[in-house]
Amino acid sequence: MGTTSLGEYLRARRAQLRPEDVGLPAGTRRRVEGLRREEVALLAGISPEYYLRLEQGRDQHPSDQVLASLAGALRLDADGTAYLEAIARPTRSASRKALAEKVSPHMQALIDGWPTTAAYVQGRRFTVLAANPLAVALTRHFALGASPIRAAFLAPDMHTLYRDWDEMTARTVPFMRSVVAGHEGEPEVAALIGELSLRSERFRTLWARHDVKVRDDGPTTFVHPHVGPLDLRFQKFVLPESGQLLVTYHAEPGSPSEDPFRILAALAAGTH
Repeated sequence: MGTTSLGEYLRARRAQLRPEDVGLPAGTRRRVEGLRREEVALLAGISPEYYLRLEQGRDQHPSDQVLASLAGALRLDADGTAYLEAIARPTRSASRKALAEKVSPHMQALIDGWPTTAAYVQGRRFTVLAANPLAVALTRHFALGASPIRAAFLAPDMHTLYRDWDEMTARTVPFMRSVVAGHEGEPEVAALIGELSLRSERFRTLWARHDVKVRDDGPTTFVHPHVGPLDLRFQKFVLPESGQLLVTYHAEPGSPSEDPFRILAALAAGTH
């Protein structure tokens, strides 16, 4: 049996820990980066043989107690622990496919009623299912049918649109990993991850770190071709019933970006 998401995650996390991070002597003549397998097994209170089976995908049903011990041994935070549990207990793809990839009329009406907030809804396979006029005016990559995460790494104009492109991509990938936890094997998700890994060195590097972040919100900076610099705040909300993602951008009241963002909203309303 080949390696699994669980095995890949365990290897990636132990590679990022040093012995001194977990109270072990550094020693000499270390041939591996990070912790050795037997060191993680010792810290988790399990046998080295059993830990090896987990990394190699030969045991895919660890108990809750083992998962908790591994989370402690690898110094995982709450997000990392939740991800560990999700990939160890993957949800069957069929239950996800049963959910229609469409946005309810109520959600469409809600985002259309936000004239000064850019908003779009992204499906479980990272395609935009609904967007309001201001989101489309902010960038064509937020329009219906687009894939914002694909554009983030492969569209050249995203480098100029986002003044903080490095920071944006660095926070996007850990959030993406949390969203797809347990579902990486779904054909469309796997195809997207594969394409980005092949075509974007930046994505490939970030994805290989196996960092996980459940929340993705805060400030971000744009340079819009029509209204210039925009310092905005964004938030991402996972909709619990559908698993879809609501993404919003707004300018802080009284900030230098408020007026140019309102101008963009007026232009968007006129176009719409």
